Amino acid sequence: MEVGSKEASQSNSPRSSSDRWAFHVFLSFRGEDTRKTFTDHLYVALQQKGIQTFRDDEEIAKGEVISFQLPKAIEESLSYVVILSPNYASSTWCLNELQKILEFRKSWVEKFFQSSMVWIRHMLDTKKGVLRML
Repeated sequence: MEVGSKEASQSNSPRSSSDRWAFHVFLSFRGEDTRKTFTDHLYVALQQKGIQTFRDDEEIAKGEVISFQLPKAIEESLSYVVILSPNYASSTWCLNELQKILEFRKSWVEKFFQSSMVWIRHMLDTKKGVLRML
């Protein structure tokens, strides 16, 4: 699957490390503060560079439940840009997005660390075996 493909964005299954992401970037922002200014400019610039970017007003189809789509988009994004503004922290939606981003990234880092430790143990065992043969 390629980033931004229809297959990638419709998958409900967890992604393995070998899968591609549906979005390169997820934008988290307070709409009333930055939607028509900074966020729009950033979104356009990213899109022009070929960076598949999730922005709630563009990517959620009419009639879809936003409370379901936002967490899914967070999980399907490779990176996140949190645009802090004067009213960002006063928005329950923004704080929920930020919490989901932090939880998902923590989970991802823990899985990466665990798999790295398995690889390191394997390499150490292999090295010990080679040294025994010498």
